[in-house]
Amino acid sequence: MDDQQLLRYSRHLLLPEIDISGQEKLTQSSVFILGAGGLGSPAALYLAASGVGKLIVCDHDQVDLTNLQRQILHETASIGKFKADSARNTLQRINPEIEIISLPEHATASLLNREIGNVDAVIDASDNFSTRHLINHACIVHCKPLISAAAVRFTGQITVFDLRHPDSPCYHCLFPDSGDSDDPTCAIMGVFSPLTGIIGCIQAAETLKVLLGIGETLHGRLLLLDGLTMRWRSLRLDKDPQCTMCHPASVQSISDFQ
Repeated sequence: MDDQQLLRYSRHLLLPEIDISGQEKLTQSSVFILGAGGLGSPAALYLAASGVGKLIVCDHDQVDLTNLQRQILHETASIGKFKADSARNTLQRINPEIEIISLPEHATASLLNREIGNVDAVIDASDNFSTRHLINHACIVHCKPLISAAAVRFTGQITVFDLRHPDSPCYHCLFPDSGDSDDPTCAIMGVFSPLTGIIGCIQAAETLKVLLGIGETLHGRLLLLDGLTMRWRSLRLDKDPQCTMCHPASVQSISDFQ
């Protein structure tokens, strides 16, 4: 690292768990972020500030006035722009030294197959079950760690599906795909603005820990937050031996997954 990088990341370098070797590892790492909304915003901001070398931000949606209450990557002047492009502009201002790729398109199976195979970790900050199942399957096929979270009303949840390990549960183990895509969204149910910041920041923290191989991640645990009482619950999450998605005999090529 040069002198400017040593200064920029000096507070990381003071941590023996990270030090120079860990920071250099972050600068060589890449993360795929699906969703540049309430959760993806704080997650992406902290990964960029922390010096993760390459961030790929995928979101087909455009910035709307109703987003600005919680989606802190965007500003009033961003209304009408693609969220992925707005995110890239903000993140480049935060840290011009890293590479940020904007994908303002739908997260199709082919896109996920193309992108996820080449990154070190995946953040699911999407807002619907069908997309979560699609990215879960891609991470199973490519054996990538998936940092998954959700937030609605005053309730948030987050876990890590470290699919590099054969004993890891997957999203389908937790929420089997019923084929029902009419899950509640923020547009219908509402969401407490700081809640997305809290959960999104934890996504960033878990991602950094995964990339660095430090500490204990939320692999095998589901963390739940009641934002009204600020009470946390931690539940054990085991692999479902009958899961039709991550059981070895069930894994299909992503090109076959619809």
